[in-house]
Amino acid sequence: MAATATDARVPGSDSRAEGGFTAVPRWAKEPVPGTGEHVSSVPRDVTAALRGRARELGVPLTAILLAAHAKVLALLSGDPEVRSGCLLPDRTGPLPFELTVGPGTWRGLVLQARRAEAAVPSPGTGSPSAAGAEAVFAPAGQEVTVPADGSVLLGVSAGEEGGRLVLRLRHRTDLLDADCAARIGGYHLAALEAIAADPDAPHDRRSLLSADELRFQLDGLAGPRRALPDRRFHELFEERVRKAPDAVAVVHQGRSLTYADLDTRANRLARALLAEGLGPEDTVAVVTERDLHWAAAVLGVLKAGGVYLPVDPRHPPGRIAAMLTRAGCSYVLTEPDSTGQLDRAFASLPGTRRLLVPDVTDRATDGTGLGLDIAADRLAYVFFTSGSTGEPKGAMCEHAGLLNHLYAKIDDLGIGEGTVVAQTASQCFDISLWQLLAGLLTGGRTLLVEQDAILDADRFLDTITEGRVNVLQLVPSYLDVILSALERRPRGLPDLRCVSATGEALKAELVQRWFATGPAVRLVNAYGLTETSDDTNHEVMDRAPGTDRIPLGRPIANVYEYVVDDNLLPVPLGAPGAIVFSGVCVGRGYVNDAERTRLAYLPDPHRPGQRLYRGGDFGRWRPDGKLEFLGRRDAQVKIRGFRVEIGEVENALLRVPGVTDCAVVVTDAEGHGRQLAAFCTSACAMTAEDLRERLAELLPAYMIPASFHRLDRLPLTANGKTDRKALTALAEDLGPARDAHGAPRTPAERRLAAQWAAELGLPPGRIRRDDNFFDLGGTSLSAVRLAVSLGRVISPRDLAGRPVLADLAQLIDSRSGEDP
Repeated sequence: MAATATDARVPGSDSRAEGGFTAVPRWAKEPVPGTGEHVSSVPRDVTAALRGRARELGVPLTAILLAAHAKVLALLSGDPEVRSGCLLPDRTGPLPFELTVGPGTWRGLVLQARRAEAAVPSPGTGSPSAAGAEAVFAPAGQEVTVPADGSVLLGVSAGEEGGRLVLRLRHRTDLLDADCAARIGGYHLAALEAIAADPDAPHDRRSLLSADELRFQLDGLAGPRRALPDRRFHELFEERVRKAPDAVAVVHQGRSLTYADLDTRANRLARALLAEGLGPEDTVAVVTERDLHWAAAVLGVLKAGGVYLPVDPRHPPGRIAAMLTRAGCSYVLTEPDSTGQLDRAFASLPGTRRLLVPDVTDRATDGTGLGLDIAADRLAYVFFTSGSTGEPKGAMCEHAGLLNHLYAKIDDLGIGEGTVVAQTASQCFDISLWQLLAGLLTGGRTLLVEQDAILDADRFLDTITEGRVNVLQLVPSYLDVILSALERRPRGLPDLRCVSATGEALKAELVQRWFATGPAVRLVNAYGLTETSDDTNHEVMDRAPGTDRIPLGRPIANVYEYVVDDNLLPVPLGAPGAIVFSGVCVGRGYVNDAERTRLAYLPDPHRPGQRLYRGGDFGRWRPDGKLEFLGRRDAQVKIRGFRVEIGEVENALLRVPGVTDCAVVVTDAEGHGRQLAAFCTSACAMTAEDLRERLAELLPAYMIPASFHRLDRLPLTANGKTDRKALTALAEDLGPARDAHGAPRTPAERRLAAQWAAELGLPPGRIRRDDNFFDLGGTSLSAVRLAVSLGRVISPRDLAGRPVLADLAQLIDSRSGEDP
């Protein structure tokens, strides 16, 4: 049997077992059917102290035991709202026990437990049942039955033997192994010792984990140690220049630069920046297309000791100005064809110096190396990301973090001498940097794939085939487009050796399709944040895993990751918590943004002198030592007073046979009638009733969506991620149909309207002949999908030129010889 992993969730999302009971995280490295028992003895002095505390607090000893048990369950589940089974004296079976384990002292928790104990209903007709409880506690020592195939995973009884308390934990061995049971027993014991020692101490400020478990989580689950060379990227690149100056370094649209050419151009740019007055860690914005000028500019900034800031030349002038102002940027490298929006931005940027890259690189000036002394902890770059406040924030990362990430990519993606790496990402996405630079560390070659090729799936495949690309990284949504194109028209990709997916959750269905019908190459699930020097985890796969969740993998070298509670204390193995990062990967903070830096970048309490980054992601450790992503706390909503994590509902939907993709949104967010609306793609026809019945087997009633809608594809944003705003608007508007005025008239218009509806996630009856594809929410990526789904009758360029349905249908008719 494979190692068992729980369907855990982000803390606070009310993921419960049957009947709303607290779920116990599964942890079994080698699951075997049956039951086991672990016995933990409470030392005599602690037992005596607990009896004294009970007298002091005026409560029975059972209240202290219940308080300790509730604390352990809250710790295991990440949910302060504890509901479990309780077996009390003179009761024939377990009854529901409920307690909220909020911040406070042990004294307060014990008194709460006493009130909860008194509130446990008496058995009788109409009393609530504990059927479905995964944990049952017997504070008076009764034996708890744990069937090998029942709903109860864990039974804990607290009895007295020889004048001391003894905890007996019975557990299902297919879901909780002996080591896990021993740890849970240890948590109970640690809680009891804490109450005995000081009932007025805050219970949320002390870890219940053993020293061995803490050491394992802090060190044993960290990435491997790797010594980094005491040189910066550009210095290592210069070593490659000396070894093979005439080797091709970068290729773009048939033009190329050798290592020597690229080095000379970068040196000229670095010297020009220094001549303009560039100082250490001064920011330099590079406003170019992804071309040979861009490659030289990036290296030139690093060689000059500046901080690279990528800016898309198509950004609105206001955004360009805001980024340069926030970054304190006074230097810009650009090119003649990329200055339109920049010129307008410069109106509000007095004193900013601008250099045209070709004016510098094409002049016969000094192109020799500079030999500047640049420390590993100097800033290397700033990437702006969207902020929850609506204002972008610029994440600052250092040279050591950059180099560490490049070596991880080299190791895990197999980048060596002669390897061709495709550079596909926008220069404003952090993955663009490793795509440009990693091959240049090993004597490889970087192929800059133009945007027009990316917007045409078949042309993209032609480009990477003709360019003999070996390593490729894509967002999962675009990987889906490419795989669909390969399924429609199979072709060989003989040079491709590794594909990495990053940027959003990689779903098991896509992985299974990749290994079933895609090229026979490795797939790497890469996970990381801009603030942590890009990817921090790699899950390298040569076959589809046998689970319904794709793990994030283990941390890369020199990276520490912890799964913690709100106080940065590690949670138990297998329990959900916040993913935080430490080590060389953690950047310096947000540029000129002290408040947001203070909230997210903290001193590492476990490694003095190290920075720790706390983002918004939540996850859990798996028994195989890999990290699993669970979602984000900001995806939490309330439905009829219950907290619901959207990701959990979506994961449940994906477990329904036939569902291939899904998204869940909230309707009526401003009123009191909030409901969940589910959108699904499926391999076969499925009714709402089918889905509702299947989800009733997986989720409590309040988590089951009120409405279900089947789409051929989920709508996507320009970045290839699920467009939840579009789905929310669609869910609100699905009731009333649009009037028939302007409805599609010809067969081609009706067929095209159906395809648009499928691609954009709209009802076919809502598409009119005068509608504009992009006004309806279409993006460049959805245009690629549409072209693939239409069998290449049109191209994305055709759609951009004729975005109105009637005009596009006329073009299709003219090519097929039909009358419009």
